[in-house]
Formats: sequence, C-alpha cells, structure tokens
Amino acid sequence: MNGYLLDTSAALIALTDPARLSPRVRAVIRAGPNILSAIVYWEVLLKSMKGLLKIGDPLTWWLDALEQLAATPLMLRPEHVAEICHLPPIHRDPFDRALIAQAMVESLSLVTTDREILRYASKRLRVVS
Repeated sequence: MNGYLLDTSAALIALTDPARLSPRVRAVIRAGPNILSAIVYWEVLLKSMKGLLKIGDPLTWWLDALEQLAATPLMLRPEHVAEICHLPPIHRDPFDRALIAQAMVESLSLVTTDREILRYASKRLRVVS
C-alpha cells in the first residue's frame, strides 16, 4: 500500500483550518491517496467525550472526515499492534505510537504536525510535516 496516513492533529487541522498546515502537508493531502485510521476516529471520539472537541454525532463526523479528506479508512490489525513493541520509547502518546506502527507496517508516509514524531523517521518510516 502507498499513500499518506494522516495523524489526528493533521486530520483535524486539515478539516477545520488547513491554512495552519505547512505548504508541504497541504500539498500531499491534495495529492493523496489519503488514509485515515480508525485510531484517529477513536482518539477524536475520546477527546469529544472529555469535552475537548465538539464533533456532533461521532459516526457522522467519521464519514464526513473520510469524504472531505478523500481518505480510505484503515482498521487496526494485529500486525500493527505487534509493531508497536519494536518502536523506541521516543513518544509516549499511545495513539501516535499506534499510527507510527501502522504507517510502518503498511509502508505509508505519516502526515503529522507533531515534531516529536519526526524522530521516528527512518528507512521504514517517511514522515511529512
């Protein structure tokens, strides 16, 4: 598989205020193909439940996000989870670590606004920020 896996912050900003994204990130999102992980959906849902985000109906948000970003959904699979244990302990956020693992397993470029994730860039992980 090839394409761009958007992390939660990149997806949220792309949906609400794309001008805040770097020109490079905006260009790759326009070019696609874009992938949106169920992990992003899960994190957005949790932030919504905590009152940190207002998304309305969660299922409607997810379907709208997929449509607006012209993205294909990616489900979390056991091989993604297994890859997490091979990651160095640079980043503590479990959602970001799972997205990094998914990008590595699926050979996707990870699109992010999180500078900490850049430290994971390697032959196995291309990071776009």
